[in-house]
Amino acid sequence: MNTILKCAVGIFATTTVGSAIAAPAEAPSAFVQRVADGLIGRLKTDHAQLQNNPAAVNAIVKQNLEPYVDSQAFTRIVMGTYASPQNSTAQQRAAFETNLRQSLIQNYGSALAKYSNQSYSLRPFKPAAGAYQVVTLDFVNQGQKTPVAFQLADNNNQWKIRNMNVAGIDLGLQFRNQFASTVQRNGGNLDKAIATFKPDANAAVKK
Repeated sequence: MNTILKCAVGIFATTTVGSAIAAPAEAPSAFVQRVADGLIGRLKTDHAQLQNNPAAVNAIVKQNLEPYVDSQAFTRIVMGTYASPQNSTAQQRAAFETNLRQSLIQNYGSALAKYSNQSYSLRPFKPAAGAYQVVTLDFVNQGQKTPVAFQLADNNNQWKIRNMNVAGIDLGLQFRNQFASTVQRNGGNLDKAIATFKPDANAAVKK
């Protein structure tokens, strides 16, 4: 997966299920533009200092993204049926959420540090009638355009990113399939699967 895709995934990695009626004061497109500009701006400004400093990259990700994310929602999406109280305990779901976030941050920190001259643009926003809104950014690298669609939901009058689609691939669904395979490889032992699960975005976006 090229750097531009990894950067997009990184935006999501540290990013909901909200109320049925979304009514934040900020427009969905303005929210996505603000979050992307904030993260990419920091990466460009500190580019030279970030090359051999993964801890600094992780700090920038947390500072510029955590206020806008709900990892519990992504956990439910990726765990799938295993997120049900009938199939897992609250402790297992919490452990999965922690492991998932840490794994994604580690995997994409180095890619985010390499972000330099790539560009992105916001597509015209079309409001949806349902609970979720979708805002799409086109990331451009060496003339190649990759659409990244962010699915948003209202959480206490604040937009949050709950899932992402990269070039037509539902990332949450692909990670769900990967986790289900991990459970199978561990003979149905959910604790072992949670401890060893490593989401593979390269494999996900090649589906």
